[in-house]
Amino acid sequence: MSSIITGLSPVALYEHDLKDEAKSASDYAKTDATVTNYTSSFEEDAVTITSASALMKNYKALSVVLGAYGLGSIQNSTALVKDLLTQNPTDPKSVSAKSGNAAWTAFAKAFAAFDTSGSSASTTSPFADQSTVDSIVTKYDEKSYETALEAQQSTSGVGNALYFTRTMTTGMTVDQIMSDSTLLKVVETVSGYNPTQFGVLDYDEQKRLIEKTYNASDFSSEANIQKYAERYLAILQFNPQTVTQPASLLSLYGSDGTSDPTLSLFGITSSGNSLVSSLFG
Repeated sequence: MSSIITGLSPVALYEHDLKDEAKSASDYAKTDATVTNYTSSFEEDAVTITSASALMKNYKALSVVLGAYGLGSIQNSTALVKDLLTQNPTDPKSVSAKSGNAAWTAFAKAFAAFDTSGSSASTTSPFADQSTVDSIVTKYDEKSYETALEAQQSTSGVGNALYFTRTMTTGMTVDQIMSDSTLLKVVETVSGYNPTQFGVLDYDEQKRLIEKTYNASDFSSEANIQKYAERYLAILQFNPQTVTQPASLLSLYGSDGTSDPTLSLFGITSSGNSLVSSLFG
């Protein structure tokens, strides 16, 4: 039985969980058999995981660790995970440094204590400190809770808003925002773009459009970051994001050439059949 609170508006639920998301997430985790199983296994095995190779061989532990850093999607990318675990994140040639991905860098720095060979036991395991293990479990619970919130139509958006609030930092650049799909989705929405349609564009075009609306003052304090998350939730109330068909360039710019609200978001106006030709001509 899920412990997700029902009967509250998304904004009210967000504000409720914001007071103590760790508790809400912990309560939820106790009702999810998979989350409980994975965290229990990780807590039991953590003391024995003293190398990057040992972590990579322990599926449940790796799931918890990657999930805690919002990197669950790369678990099957073995080479990438190994690079992040074994390369020195301060080396400009390392994958994390070259990527500019804030989440990758945070993950790499957290496990820099592992021997760079990826196989030898490190002198000081990242899991030697119980507080580190507890912190990882808390973050994993929070991410699992946020994912569960997104899966329910009545609470859709709340998980993203909570993740955005605890992950977004002052001074974060456009490139850093774009390296995190959830942060980008929130910023896209508040900027007036439909994330599904926006995703059709290439990286450079996406960045150009985000830079047009990016305002550093929106993220200059925790209070402002929270207000931004609430704006995101408010927008979803009157403009819910649902996908009825796959996005395409034609759907993005208006396949029939008629006036479409999406066009104005990109500063494009046109009529007749000349629209597509003007885009690609």
